[in-house]
Amino acid sequence: MKAAKLYGAKDIRVEEAQLPALQEGMVKVKVEFAGICGSDMHEYMAGPYPIRKQPVIGHEFSGTVIQVGEGVTDTKVGDRVAIEPLIACGTCVNCKRGFANLCVRQDGYGYTLSGGFAEYAVVKQENIFRLPDNMSLELGALVEPTAVAVHAVRQSQLRLGDTVAIFGAGPIGLLLLQSVKAAGASQIFIVEVSEERRKKALELGATHAINPIDTDAAHSIKEATNGGVDVAYDAAGVQATFVAGVGSVRPGGEFKVVSVWEKPVTFDPNMIVRSEAKISGSYAYNNLFPEVIRLLASSVIDGNAVITSMISLDDIVEKGFELLAQDRKQCKILVNMNM
Repeated sequence: MKAAKLYGAKDIRVEEAQLPALQEGMVKVKVEFAGICGSDMHEYMAGPYPIRKQPVIGHEFSGTVIQVGEGVTDTKVGDRVAIEPLIACGTCVNCKRGFANLCVRQDGYGYTLSGGFAEYAVVKQENIFRLPDNMSLELGALVEPTAVAVHAVRQSQLRLGDTVAIFGAGPIGLLLLQSVKAAGASQIFIVEVSEERRKKALELGATHAINPIDTDAAHSIKEATNGGVDVAYDAAGVQATFVAGVGSVRPGGEFKVVSVWEKPVTFDPNMIVRSEAKISGSYAYNNLFPEVIRLLASSVIDGNAVITSMISLDDIVEKGFELLAQDRKQCKILVNMNM
């Protein structure tokens, strides 16, 4: 089969790859759509993560079941599905505590196992989630990143009526925006350098859009909220957004880090000591795909709003990764395996 393989920084090649064997309890999926994630971009720009054990990338994908292995009972040929890439061991301390997303022996499609930027994928039946008839396969590829946003909101201390700031209006930032809106945020500040992304954020329900190039975001947010927002989310992952994000929350508020970082950051811990604010992280998601599918299928979260381009697998480097690196107007780029 044809697949996109990562060999190093700025080195992705579309070439032949061997399809994993269809074993008991597994299904073969014809991949239809796969999304380029921010974490894919980090690997493209900075090189493979230490966890990578094979080169076929892609963990945001949907498709159609074309073959089932022995013992498969929960799905059938023809099912339209989204694939959850994380595979928890179920036996480590974190799994037993209910934190499958923090499994210490975790596998994952697109990292340790062959991923979704390929013509076909072979996955465990428990990682398959059927899509309702009214939900497109394009939206099926948005289930994984939407789950990241929904998990971050559910893990935060956000309450109905709270004020929120979101730093970064890429795919995760815009999905966070819709998630906090659905959760009842009363004011939503988006901090983003791209004019196009700021406009999109306002269309999706942001009450304020700030360009941090010409405005002190933290100061502006504190003035507008009489002391800071209840919760701020970082969906950008750079020094400037970390410092501004910490500086934008009220005393006792929370700064939730959702982004993946290429470089360490420095900040003044007194900002937290003096305000008793909290810094917390959010990693992936935990048993959320059914809920997220319902949110997308019912348009409570508009996944189509974040899709900006559709490309072929052969064009994944030039019209995918390179375009995302150079053009801030782009948001979520989907690879259409039928193009």
